[in-house]
Amino acid sequence: MSVKSAAAKLFAKKIYKKTQAWASNPVESQQAVFKSLIKEAKKTQFGMDHHFDQIKTFEDFAKQVPVRDYEDLKPYIEKVVKGEENILWKGKPLYFAKTSGTTSGAKYIPLTKESMPYHIEAARNAILLYIHETGKADFVDGKMIFLQGSPILEEKHGIQFGRLSGIVAHFVPKYLQKNRMPTLATNCIEDWETKIDAIVEETFDKNMTVISGIPSWVQMYFERLQQKGGKTVGEIFKNFNLFIYGGVNYEPYRAKFENLIGRKVDSIELFPASEGFFAYQDSQKEKGMLLLLNAGIFYEFIKSDEFYSDAEGLGPRRYTIGEVELGVNYVLIISTNAGLWGYNIGDTVQFTSLKPYRIIVSGRIKHYISAFGEHVIGKEVEFALKEAMEGTKARVNEFTVAPQISPLEGLPYHEWFIEFENEPEDEAAFKEALDHAMRKQNIYYDDLIVGNILQKAVITKVAKNGFQDYMKSIGKLGGQNKIPRLSDNRTIVDVLNIK
Repeated sequence: MSVKSAAAKLFAKKIYKKTQAWASNPVESQQAVFKSLIKEAKKTQFGMDHHFDQIKTFEDFAKQVPVRDYEDLKPYIEKVVKGEENILWKGKPLYFAKTSGTTSGAKYIPLTKESMPYHIEAARNAILLYIHETGKADFVDGKMIFLQGSPILEEKHGIQFGRLSGIVAHFVPKYLQKNRMPTLATNCIEDWETKIDAIVEETFDKNMTVISGIPSWVQMYFERLQQKGGKTVGEIFKNFNLFIYGGVNYEPYRAKFENLIGRKVDSIELFPASEGFFAYQDSQKEKGMLLLLNAGIFYEFIKSDEFYSDAEGLGPRRYTIGEVELGVNYVLIISTNAGLWGYNIGDTVQFTSLKPYRIIVSGRIKHYISAFGEHVIGKEVEFALKEAMEGTKARVNEFTVAPQISPLEGLPYHEWFIEFENEPEDEAAFKEALDHAMRKQNIYYDDLIVGNILQKAVITKVAKNGFQDYMKSIGKLGGQNKIPRLSDNRTIVDVLNIK
């Protein structure tokens, strides 16, 4: 055992004890965060506009601060972008993370000197808890790659702007700098395909032990490696045994990855976003990710099936951590030490454990199919596809689902657009298994099939690289961008290249 790996084990034990302390006192941890946020922001413009000096309890907060999305908060954010101080949080933010908006073009999410450390610590602690649980630490001696956006930043009014992954690249600890890949020059390449090719050349003969990124883009990296070497990724990188990912569910990709790698490797799931680092997988044995309750973020939860209800003119009920239940689909609402207040990030989560509080990301509140009242969510289609593939040689590169409301003949249906790596040997059986799994996942969908409102699912094959071509056509190839798992319209699927 090297000195570095021995030190990592000692540090991991220390972080595990600290984590246990706050995770075993969840309500108290969140209450401390809440009080701190209100106190620190009292004299900001937002705090004065919403009478933070009168807020003593969460109930006070819920009355004073409505749930907002980016568009609702935009008037405040625009002032901060222009360089004004003490608007959403004290002083100015250090950074603005630039993300792709859906209705407003680019979105600018503030990162402050108080919030930034938590982004770094969370990613670090996820790895340390993996070391503590498994005892595996030798990988710290090898090379690590993080597929991320360009670290090139621009500055306006004393604030730096860039992609979150590019901003985070500036905070890699010194003890990891020698291990980190790719080089800065390669990381600064803007064109994603050119960048991937450069990363392949740079890493091909290195001792890669940890690889991290969004699965769909890591898959492209693996495929290019395989094309260059004519071998599996596991043969090229003999000591690669840990994959760290976030952004999308890994399960639809797992079989393809294991085929590309040539063996199973451990994985750690993260739940980072520009708005905050919310959770990470703290155990290889338990389902879900540990919700970070002491990381400068106060959480609220709204049941997704109540989100758009306003029966009493007060909006849907907002729950705190001590009130949530297992298996319920919640819209995640946050207030943070970066100045986001009652903010709807758009993600939905479900709790898999309440001791400690662990979650899975179940989808997006705006990404669902409910053309016929079924309200199918991302988690359900991902699970159905995984179940349909079990016991078959079918492998999927990418997929999305959309409703077909007005078919040329027959009943309406849900249409699955799938880019297969390996097509199922028995397509009829695969389609039947997929529909059966979907009906088990969503009783409303099952009722529509039984009631002859919908016909069974239809599978449409997408041409090789069809999803990559689509993302390229809209300028979102690579980085943190990803294909929605499902949509209530056909905007995406109508322009896909069908096989």
